[in-house]
Amino acid sequence: MKAPTDLAELTDFFDRYGTALTSGDVAAIANCYALPGMVVADTYSFTFASPAAVALSFLGAAPTYEEQQIVAAHAQLLDVQRLSAALSMVSVQWEYLDAQGNAVPGERYSYLLRVDLSGPRITTVIATH
Repeated sequence: MKAPTDLAELTDFFDRYGTALTSGDVAAIANCYALPGMVVADTYSFTFASPAAVALSFLGAAPTYEEQQIVAAHAQLLDVQRLSAALSMVSVQWEYLDAQGNAVPGERYSYLLRVDLSGPRITTVIATH
């Protein structure tokens, strides 16, 4: 297996992930993760070891998207670094659109991706600012 560095493959992956996030499809979100997985931010870190734990961790994000009426998310790939045969670090700036078509400020994250037989999967999310 080869680390994902092809921009088309990565764009497709993050398009699916963004659609899952903004539609609240926690099963599709969970399918984007390799397990165990981890989320790291300035003030917290947590891990998950099952698809159900991934889904549960994202249930809290759905109301935020709904409150802001976010209907679409686009990942702008800022940097892609191949770390090994199976691992890549991808820096992403998220761009959101609300129901009226207005841009909503997004966040920036770095994703450690591992490729498996199903394609790229997130192993670690790091909140960056």
